[in-house]
Amino acid sequence: MTTNYTELTQEISKTLVGFGKEMPEVMTSFHTLSQSATKEGALSKKTKELIALGISVAKRCDPCIGYHMKALIKLEVTRNEVLETLNLAVYLGGGPALMYAAKAIQAFEELTGQTSVK
Repeated sequence: MTTNYTELTQEISKTLVGFGKEMPEVMTSFHTLSQSATKEGALSKKTKELIALGISVAKRCDPCIGYHMKALIKLEVTRNEVLETLNLAVYLGGGPALMYAAKAIQAFEELTGQTSVK
């Protein structure tokens, strides 16, 4: 089954808006944590997002893959950077991570329009 990452992240975002209205302190705190964790520092924003993508694959979180891939595309990630990150995620996560690495490639291709070289 193929996941449509554009639709998935749009639907989750709508749900999170409602959650934020009911639990504003949690969502505000999470947003602050996200901004702090991903800001430029010793590691670049792109490096941090690549790490987040690898963890998303290893933890098997489809919405996380979508959100972090969108952030990476804004940061002008290359296909090779994504693939090297996925190699590490598979190495550390085994077979289940391999299946989600394939999903992350689907997200990259869907959101950039780029497909693999055949």
